[in-house]
Amino acid sequence: MTDIEKLLTKCKLYVALYGDTDANGKIVVEFITKAEDAILARVDFVDSETDLVAHQGILRKLARRGVRKPRTKLFTTNYDLAFEYAARLQRFVVIDGFSHAAPPVYDRSHFGLDIVRRDNAKDAPDYLDSVVQLFKLHGSIDWRRTATEIIRARGSEGQPVLIYPRDSKYQEAFEPPYLDMMSAFQTALREPDTTLLVAGFSFNDSHLAQPVLAALESNMSFRLVVCDPVFVDQALIDTDPLKVESDATKNEFHRKLIRLVQTGDERVMLLNGRFEDIALALPDLVAETERERHAMRVKALRDVTSGAAGAKP
Repeated sequence: MTDIEKLLTKCKLYVALYGDTDANGKIVVEFITKAEDAILARVDFVDSETDLVAHQGILRKLARRGVRKPRTKLFTTNYDLAFEYAARLQRFVVIDGFSHAAPPVYDRSHFGLDIVRRDNAKDAPDYLDSVVQLFKLHGSIDWRRTATEIIRARGSEGQPVLIYPRDSKYQEAFEPPYLDMMSAFQTALREPDTTLLVAGFSFNDSHLAQPVLAALESNMSFRLVVCDPVFVDQALIDTDPLKVESDATKNEFHRKLIRLVQTGDERVMLLNGRFEDIALALPDLVAETERERHAMRVKALRDVTSGAAGAKP
């Protein structure tokens, strides 16, 4: 069995049915623990040396917009810290539901906060540019549940807060704090003149795919852009560039989206490509802000200083 989701689901069912007191039960529980630890280790790959050009491009092109417009909402099912590191590299501010205390504590009301500059000479608020709201629908490797709260921290304190790949994730997604993320996702889909850009999501999670289809049915001003290499297989293009059949027909939700396009629904756009491709294809609609240019100048200055300190006499 190569499907880790099905395997962990069967293991959890075995423990639920037969318990964990006998020898077999203990073996299964031990395997589940090791599998979950392995998953955590595999997704903990981001550091200061990781190539995050695509993530930086997505943030720069989508989140850098007029401060009077609603903040860009970024929803991800990934546990890793790629977007957090990419935001840090570009001096973006991330609103992720956690406080600015030490350690940061989760509170759903923090999603309603924004970042402004205080200037006694001005009456109107001066909203900070380059701010993005980040919703991690399945949790994060740096979320930990203690006895009384959820904090953002690395280490062994508390228990990890994330939804592991198994069938129960559909039920877990509607428990706090995931329920807050799902609620924000569904609310965003109902907003007028909303565009959802999907990249790197296979539509295999029905609890996320169904709300998207519901938005297409009920929200006439909703627009959907899906970028996925599954829509046209490169080998098929090479064989016959004029007539190809998409592998996306194997997925129920992909079939429905293809059908909408075939019927002339201009709200739906399907692109064949990877996450990196959509990051390159998106246009830069807003010029670099002075704050971003200053951050680059400071980075260049520090790079020179670091190089001088490490140079041999």
